[in-house]
Amino acid sequence: MAQEKSESSPGRWRVFHDKFVVEERYMGEQDRTNLYRIAIGLTVVGAVLFFTVLAGVLQQGGLTAGDEPVRSWLLTLRSEPLTAVMIFLAIVFGPVALPIIILVVTVAWGLLAKHAWRPMLLAGAMLTGVILAQIIGRTIGRQRPPVDLMLFGADYTFSFPSGHVLGACDFLLVGAFLIFSRRGNRTAAVAGFLLAGVGIFFAAVSRLYLGYHWLTDALASLSISFMILGGVIALDTWRTARIRGEQITGELSKADTSQD
Repeated sequence: MAQEKSESSPGRWRVFHDKFVVEERYMGEQDRTNLYRIAIGLTVVGAVLFFTVLAGVLQQGGLTAGDEPVRSWLLTLRSEPLTAVMIFLAIVFGPVALPIIILVVTVAWGLLAKHAWRPMLLAGAMLTGVILAQIIGRTIGRQRPPVDLMLFGADYTFSFPSGHVLGACDFLLVGAFLIFSRRGNRTAAVAGFLLAGVGIFFAAVSRLYLGYHWLTDALASLSISFMILGGVIALDTWRTARIRGEQITGELSKADTSQD
């Protein structure tokens, strides 16, 4: 009796596995190829932009020529109402609020979704960004703009890249992809990425306006996020995208088991 119950009902491990197993999605072969091309394109563009910015930072030239003019222009725009808005944005995308937002989103998404693959990808992308920002920041050791012009308290940590901007880029870009890649609505996807771009723009501007970063710090963060997004698209496509008639992993395992 106990044996029949065991054979007929899945065990706790199986239930756990089914919760975290990767969902399969079907698409045309050309669509899957296009996703790989987009992933490669984002990675290449991100890498080229990052090393271009890095070369300028190390040599004190190139794109860094725009750092001081942009900072000086933003200084002329400072006002109490605008500063309050920028401080709010800095808090939302900061090291306290953003991790809490990400934790709530990923946990809720993981619990409510049929599969936890996408929230796990989002969490992994965010963690990758944090690690890369720490490693690059300590390696390059770039100084921030003058402390006396910072509007939200002094910050003596390294400037390159911007952790706030990188976190915003990863959360918004990767989140937009993971949501709209399953919708099949190109108009909604374009609108979603446009909204993500607006959020990234304001996150970057807030850091420059408040006096904590140079323009090239924000560009470096965006370039790193492009590479992370490219990696997420490639991994997600490899693991979940299937063409009709293609044998999936689960079916293959069952077939092997039945043959044994």
